[in-house]
Amino acid sequence: MSACAPTYEDQPHSPPPGRRRGFRIAGADISASIAVFLIALPLSLGIALATGAPLQAGLVAAAVGGLVVGRLGGAPLQVSGPAAGLTVVTADLIHQYGWRTTCAITVLAGLAQLGLSALRVARSALAVSPAIVHGMLAGIGVTIALAQLHIVLGGSPQSSAVANVHALPAQLADLHPASITVSALTVGVLLAWPRIPGRTGRMLRKAPAALAAVAAATFVAVGAGLSLDRVDLPSWSSHALPELPQGPVLGLLAAVLTVTLVASVESLLSAVAVDKLVAARKDQDVQIPRARLDRELAGQGAANVVSGALGGLPITGVAVRSAANVAAGAVSRHSAMLHGLWVAVAALFLVPVLDLIPLAALAALVMVIGIQLVNVVHMRNVQRNRELLVYVGTLAGVVFTGVLEGVAIGIALAVAVALHRVTRTRITLEEQEGVHRLRARGQLTFLAVPRLSRLLHQVPQGSDCVVELDGSFMDHAAYEALHDWQVAHLAQGGTVEFTGGSGDPIAEPAEPAMGSNTCCRPWTPWRNHHCGAPVEQPPTEGRSTDKQWVPSRVQGGQLASGLSSFQRHTAPRVRGELARLAREGQQPSQLFLTCADSRLVTSMITASGPGDLFTVRNVGNLVPLPGEEGAQGQDESVAAAIEYAVDVLQVESITICGHSGCGAMQALLSTPDAPDTTDTADTPGTPASQATAETTAASQAASQPTPQAGSSPLTRWLRHGRPSLERMRSSDHAWARISGRLPADAVEQLCLTNVVQQLEHLRAHPAVARRLAEGRLELHGMYFHVGEAQAYLLASDGQSGGSPGGPSGSTDEVFNRVAPTAFEESRA
Repeated sequence: MSACAPTYEDQPHSPPPGRRRGFRIAGADISASIAVFLIALPLSLGIALATGAPLQAGLVAAAVGGLVVGRLGGAPLQVSGPAAGLTVVTADLIHQYGWRTTCAITVLAGLAQLGLSALRVARSALAVSPAIVHGMLAGIGVTIALAQLHIVLGGSPQSSAVANVHALPAQLADLHPASITVSALTVGVLLAWPRIPGRTGRMLRKAPAALAAVAAATFVAVGAGLSLDRVDLPSWSSHALPELPQGPVLGLLAAVLTVTLVASVESLLSAVAVDKLVAARKDQDVQIPRARLDRELAGQGAANVVSGALGGLPITGVAVRSAANVAAGAVSRHSAMLHGLWVAVAALFLVPVLDLIPLAALAALVMVIGIQLVNVVHMRNVQRNRELLVYVGTLAGVVFTGVLEGVAIGIALAVAVALHRVTRTRITLEEQEGVHRLRARGQLTFLAVPRLSRLLHQVPQGSDCVVELDGSFMDHAAYEALHDWQVAHLAQGGTVEFTGGSGDPIAEPAEPAMGSNTCCRPWTPWRNHHCGAPVEQPPTEGRSTDKQWVPSRVQGGQLASGLSSFQRHTAPRVRGELARLAREGQQPSQLFLTCADSRLVTSMITASGPGDLFTVRNVGNLVPLPGEEGAQGQDESVAAAIEYAVDVLQVESITICGHSGCGAMQALLSTPDAPDTTDTADTPGTPASQATAETTAASQAASQPTPQAGSSPLTRWLRHGRPSLERMRSSDHAWARISGRLPADAVEQLCLTNVVQQLEHLRAHPAVARRLAEGRLELHGMYFHVGEAQAYLLASDGQSGGSPGGPSGSTDEVFNRVAPTAFEESRA
């Protein structure tokens, strides 16, 4: 059965209707979970070492992050666990309060995350400037690298980044060759592993670089018998669990706030990054739902509660492991859950193997990760957006004061930079070939009005002036200043043209006064909006006594106003393109055949412009079979349009578009032998009175198989839709479905069936059949739900070889929702 998967909002992780739910794990998830496990195992131990926590705490956090967040989180392919972004925070908490109190703080931070999720504020975390986030991570990376450098050299790290810098000379004077050797080998393998050339390199790169580096260092250390500190996993019976927090209340609250803030922001940003990676993946056979951020925040909170209660490190979404999960081909949340299961198995049964790993190798691994957090690409992007000050300030604040203090410094700098940009406006005036050009660079606010007014009044009366506005914001004071000057300058015989930064014309800052109808805007006519005063209608039987809006202009005036608005605003923008089309002639890419219903604005729902569509509209979007029009004494306009579009314009595709609440379909259903349609008057977007008015004229005569004397043109035309009605009644055809559900009522069913039937009629036209046989034409079926403003496309799964409008019974008809692309959503 043909169908594209519906969007994640409609059907997240649910089986198709009618199938029994079963627990099935895809092979891609199993292989991806193993790849992620091999990365997570050494990283979890290394991060635990960097924080000063028991090494088992890293394994606990990795297992809980995989199992709990994998099951409850809102980002299916994100992998969670102990992360480098929380290393500095956790190390500071352990130094101040001890390990068991730190576990309790982790539990409280998880509860705070659950509370934030309940308040649905996850999206608000994304409002933090990227410069602050990247600066925070870079500062954390610098702090991690300085601390781990001491272990690499054979010593012990100090309590802060500044203390580590002060102690570095003494550490360099007391080097330990064994630690340096193992660390150098780890770094060398870690950096060289992805660059091994040839077929051998492709085979070796199936193993993660982190695992290969730690394994090589362990093998050399054990084989050479080097005397080094190694991983020491104590018995689980002596594993430390949390205790009631002890210490100053304000300090504990600050600690909980810091863990909550850093863990939440890093997890949410990682989830958004994973969505981008999934969207860019070439293999799109399986539709992955986009991240539901509030649910993801709740999953992270639940995992932190469990991890802290079991004596594990704080948990957050991890970009490195998540990217590896996507790259390995994972297709569901099962991969993250299985990776947590493998970590738990390793922690229970591979302790003798893990105890062979040198601590210097883990320190070198974490040091490289810390250095990589200082991302040059991020620095270039920040500099390009003129936010390098915010980045550097946040980085320095994290290194010298702490994570929470550094983020606060970054926020303060970001606000200061934003205020500086708002208040800094450059306005110049110059004359070129008799035209005075005023340029305004930046945001026009009340602070810039004195300079703006001074230069505007230097423009000579009656002269030609161009005002170039290169900014994205104009407040009311600047608007009034420009408007008042414009009105006065035009009254004195001058001309004014407003342009953007690129020189393209833009609309003036104000419309000239047109009576009292200043509330109308260019987009309101298609909303059936009429300016005027509400008046009381006299109560009549069956009529509501609510106030009714009475148009203040007759229809002719509205038409003239619309034309005037087009000439003023739209014509200058499209004049060049229309002139090109006038010279070159029309070359549309597709024929679009749809209903004459006034609610279908073809250019709007297809995002097309002049020259894109060759449009044919008629009542019911009907395509009479060849010869039927002429045989009944009617015009052959539809057949002529099809022939012209296919043979002369040589369009590449033809689309037949039906819509909800179609009056023609309601008229067909109102025939005496039609199915029961007592609920069709409630079709969304079609009031009962309108449905009655549209169907009464043709309902009785439409059932006659042949034209009768005196039958109306509408009656004769609707007979071309009777094959659609017969197809819907026939037991030989499956009912059309819409995004995995059955139609809401008979009207919607007939609207969908009519699209399929008219596609069959379309194939019968000789010109269409010829181009289809040559493989130079595509046919598409489309359904537009007016009330939902949602488009659906007719699709097939290719299994039966059928296609929309194909032979009877070749495939089921399924209309699939058209969803925004990732790119469009990110722009929104």
